[in-house]
Amino acid sequence: MPAPAPEPVRELLWPLTAIPGPIVERPALAVKIENSPQARPQAGLNQADVVWEEVVEGGISRFVAVFHSQLPESVGPIRSVRPMDGPIAGPTGGLLVFSGGQSRFISIATEAGLQVLGHDQGADGFFRDPGRRGEHSLMGRPDEFLAQANAEHQAPPEPEFQFAPSAEEATAVVVGSAGMTVDIRLSGWSNPGWDWDEALGAWLRREGSDQATVEGGQQIMTTNLVALKVEVRMAGGTDAAGSQIPESIMVGSGLALVACEGKTMDATWSKESVTAPVVLTSPDGQPILLSPGNTWVELVPVGDGSWTVS
Repeated sequence: MPAPAPEPVRELLWPLTAIPGPIVERPALAVKIENSPQARPQAGLNQADVVWEEVVEGGISRFVAVFHSQLPESVGPIRSVRPMDGPIAGPTGGLLVFSGGQSRFISIATEAGLQVLGHDQGADGFFRDPGRRGEHSLMGRPDEFLAQANAEHQAPPEPEFQFAPSAEEATAVVVGSAGMTVDIRLSGWSNPGWDWDEALGAWLRREGSDQATVEGGQQIMTTNLVALKVEVRMAGGTDAAGSQIPESIMVGSGLALVACEGKTMDATWSKESVTAPVVLTSPDGQPILLSPGNTWVELVPVGDGSWTVS
């Protein structure tokens, strides 16, 4: 018989990371961040509570980085909105920051209950980094974005996932198997990998075989790694370059992988609506509790995508 799951921590915590302390009275801030080679190293990713990685045109990936417990001085490079960004960030009820994008995708985000702040719409907080080139140079200041939150978007977010009271009580630690490396195939062009570092107590990110870093040289890291198998379909129409626009379908269910503290386990995920959070469930039907800390979510296409644990 598996050990009963501990009660998740629910009070006095940063709700998106479950780190003890008073709830911060500010909304969640989701920012679209580029991940082409020209955009690296990015700024601010290691301060995000949750980062979602999605496949966009041409098989490259982009990030939806959600900030609440910590605010970096700057974040970016910032790029355009996509159809899945509303369902990804919708459960936070906060702000979504981007640069450009089709009006129908912006409408999906507003219908998900988000306040949108677009560079093309004249929102404050954007600036150009002279050390970066062209379209890869647009950055943002999170404190200036949050200062624009309207009356309907002032509340702190609800918890996105469920967390154990301690790392030792995380579900994958209790019932999972040892796994020190997780390699992800998102597309023919995007193959991130994650290696467990016991000394740092974190998963460290690679782009293929190269270390993935943020400005200043620190390797990108996360406490929890979650991979979701999602259906990807074409949203209709094309981008400015004439490429079809893929959409990760976020409402539904599928297979998942959860990795915490050098342990991994198979799981399932489900999401009932655009504004509902993703629910992670163990093979015996119990809710999965993550380790207190930040979380990185890989949206892995059904069919072409995969993950390998070693």
